[in-house]
Amino acid sequence: MQYNTTNISLMIIGSYLVGSIPFAYIFAKAQGIDLRKVGSGNIGATNLGRALGKKWAVLCFFLDALKGFLPMLTVRIAFGSDEQKYINMWLWMAVGCAAIIGHIHPVFLKFKGGKGAATSLGMVLGLWPYLTIPGIVSFIVWGVLFLLWRYVSLASIIASIVFPAVLLACILTGDERWTISGLWPLLLVSSVMASLIVVKHKDNIKRLLEGKENRAGKPKEETSEE
Repeated sequence: MQYNTTNISLMIIGSYLVGSIPFAYIFAKAQGIDLRKVGSGNIGATNLGRALGKKWAVLCFFLDALKGFLPMLTVRIAFGSDEQKYINMWLWMAVGCAAIIGHIHPVFLKFKGGKGAATSLGMVLGLWPYLTIPGIVSFIVWGVLFLLWRYVSLASIIASIVFPAVLLACILTGDERWTISGLWPLLLVSSVMASLIVVKHKDNIKRLLEGKENRAGKPKEETSEE
């Protein structure tokens, strides 16, 4: 596929629309539940699990991650896999971020969506090795912290901060492929997206500081995570 304004615009718009598909809301609505009125009111996998059970949460998490992964894979197939071409890097990041923004601000639900952690994971797994390696490390960190504390929100916040830090560490210690001159677009955008995820968790941070945040698996009148 040729690089031109039309093709690139269609790719970005398509990624945003894919990211906007509110799987959690759809699954809950099919069961007669408005997820926006249950638990935290968030249309993410955690709140879906609260409403319908763990299996639905796992399925939703997978589909939300797929929303980030498939657009990245599509770009690679359509425009080639030369990771070091600036145009490819910026295109991949634009398409991936469009999916995340679609999840956070879905056009189908008046731009009020989830917090973007699962879709961000799918997006970073789609750009090997530069984002995949930091993404895997961040996911492991998320898993360990979740098992220790049972706070989905806190694990997501810390994992999002770890991601650009791991990417920077790889750049500083990696081989000739990992150069700051070649990968600074990825470092810049991943830092911005990590900051966005943290900001989206501002209510969770407030509850954590107040000792009111709910641990996964424990009922509470109001919780919130992804």
